[in-house]
Amino acid sequence: MDLKTVSALRRLRLVSAPEAVSFLLLLVCSVLKRTTDFNAVPVMGAVHGFLFVVYVLFWADAWNRAKWPLKTAAFYFLMSVLPAGGFFAERRLRREQDDAAIAARARREGVVNA
Repeated sequence: MDLKTVSALRRLRLVSAPEAVSFLLLLVCSVLKRTTDFNAVPVMGAVHGFLFVVYVLFWADAWNRAKWPLKTAAFYFLMSVLPAGGFFAERRLRREQDDAAIAARARREGVVNA
């Protein structure tokens, strides 16, 4: 993997946790809307919608650059639609990003061919 792949994985990792937080906050706002006079759903809906679109764009870029099999790409997409899935995706992406960075460094230093 090259540095562009590492960068794509990093971008996806960095947006996954905020996307998950925004989803959880949107769910809380939905409950509050129905149980109180507080209505932050339009604002949180817009914030979550923006972060979800960014996540999907970064997911597509990471899938393309990392050459993930369909199963891996589907896992990361599924994590974006589960309320706390972004936290699990972030942890797994951190490991994958670290592995890709090590591979890119080894390739750059001539330790590994390919």
